Formats: sequence, structure tokens, C-alpha cells
Amino acid sequence: MSPNAIAPSLTLVVVAGFLIASGVYLLLERALTRLLPGIVLASNGVATLYPVVSGPAKGAPFVGARPSSEMSDPLPRAMVLTAIVIALASVAFVLSLAYRQWRITGSDDVPDDAEDDLIKRLADRDEVSSTYDPDTQSTTTADEEDATA
Repeated sequence: MSPNAIAPSLTLVVVAGFLIASGVYLLLERALTRLLPGIVLASNGVATLYPVVSGPAKGAPFVGARPSSEMSDPLPRAMVLTAIVIALASVAFVLSLAYRQWRITGSDDVPDDAEDDLIKRLADRDEVSSTYDPDTQSTTTADEEDATA
């Protein structure tokens, strides 16, 4: 580390880690109303990390006002603004999904997918789906490479 470099704030790193961990925990819930604060907490945690990774604050990045070595990098600040916009759009989308789910079912819990339940029951009985065709040709690249060899 150079003599005039400033070490990152441990407090910001711990706060960001706590916010991201709490947000991820809430994102893993099935209730859509818990998904909303999860998105907010995770995005705020990521936004808190940007001052840590962007380095020490310097002068405003106006060309010609000072040498470029004394200017702050404007890119991390622009990325924080972009992250805020994306988080706002995600919250609005999940809020609309939660409202629609509540209007239709009276609950904001995400139901199990009926197709997933069918596949699980078939797997438990060691059966295949009625739509499975064993004669179809696989189109994966590994199978194509084996066929050409």
C-alpha cells in the first residue's frame, strides 16, 4: 500500500455485508412482501460498497479544474445511480406482482408450480412423462461432438 493511500472503512464493509446478507435471506422467502425489503436491503448494501471500492474522495471531476490525479473517479457514482434506478424498477415490478397475486388468490405466497409437482411425482414413481420421446435426437453440443467422432 502506498504511503498516501487510505484504507477502506471497516464499518462500511461490515454494514454492506450485513445489508446484503439480510437482503439475500429475504429474497429466498416465498412471500412476495418479504421479497420487496430484500431487494431494497441488497441494493442498499451494494450501493454502500461503492464508496469503499471507489477509493478516497478527491476533487470534483471537472476537466481543466485540477490535474487528473487529484480528481475523483465519476464512474462509481454513476454506477450507484444506475443501481438505484434498477432497484426501484425491480421493487415496482415485484410490488405489482404481489398486488396481482393478492387480488387473485388472497395471499402473497408464491404457489408451487403444478408442472414441478407432476415431475416430482413421476420421479418418485420412476416413470417418464407422457410427452417424453426416447427416439428424439439430442441437440446438445456434447452429443453432436460424440456423433462426429
